[in-house]
Amino acid sequence: MKFKIIHETTYQFSSQVFLEPQYLRLKPKPTPYSKLETFRLKFSPKPAGISEQTDAEENCIHLCWFEGTHQDLSIRSESLIDVLENHNPFNFIVYPADYLVFPFQYSEPLQTLLSPTLGSHRLGKAVVQYAEAIRLSCDEKTVPFLIDLTKQIHEDFKASPRHEGPPFEPEKTFDLKKGSCRDLAWLQIHILRHFKIAARFVSGYYYVQSETPEYELHAWVEAFLPGAGWVGFDPSAGVVVGSSHIPVATSAFPQQTMPLTGIFRGNAKSKLSSDLIIEPIKS
Repeated sequence: MKFKIIHETTYQFSSQVFLEPQYLRLKPKPTPYSKLETFRLKFSPKPAGISEQTDAEENCIHLCWFEGTHQDLSIRSESLIDVLENHNPFNFIVYPADYLVFPFQYSEPLQTLLSPTLGSHRLGKAVVQYAEAIRLSCDEKTVPFLIDLTKQIHEDFKASPRHEGPPFEPEKTFDLKKGSCRDLAWLQIHILRHFKIAARFVSGYYYVQSETPEYELHAWVEAFLPGAGWVGFDPSAGVVVGSSHIPVATSAFPQQTMPLTGIFRGNAKSKLSSDLIIEPIKS
């Protein structure tokens, strides 16, 4: 199966502004189950220049810059992705066997490489007790814990869309018992880091079959397991990540996955709107 993804972001300004260089994170990342066949960007106004680069966390970034002043900015990305339908998300082993049970300690080189994805603030007592109960129910086995934690967050917390703002701190999401996909992902990331399991934030697209689909940018979690690499878990859906998830950017820090970052010069107010279409195409 193939997915045609059209993602359009528009900023409208109340008066003319000068656009500083803008960073775009819109190009889907390669995965073992998907291949990016085509990708294109369309702009209004047309940028004076654009460059493609790789950031410090191996994400594809386009940097574009503009001349003159403008009262709007529209960026449209179009992707065609070939997806392996029968992908098995459990097709991995954890090796060495020391990592099958936690708490564990990564090897020294891995500890250094993964250090940004291990950093966490001190969790509140209620969150720790919640996580400990799940840990004990899994007999401290790593993979069952990752799966059960994902399912439990899905069952215990209501997924509630929130279109703007960074993820809530884990304690706020825990107290509210609801949150956006990025709030639930950030809660799970901090729980995993509490147990010294490397975890990072993923931003991308998630296809769900529906007669009246309404899509928006999605967020989930990846945990690093030696032998398996980065394995995805989606607490909003309560599943191990499969071929319906298309990652765009991954980072230890959620703000480093935003689809568009940049500033403008001027006294105008801005209004943001976005539109996302994911269309399955039978091969």
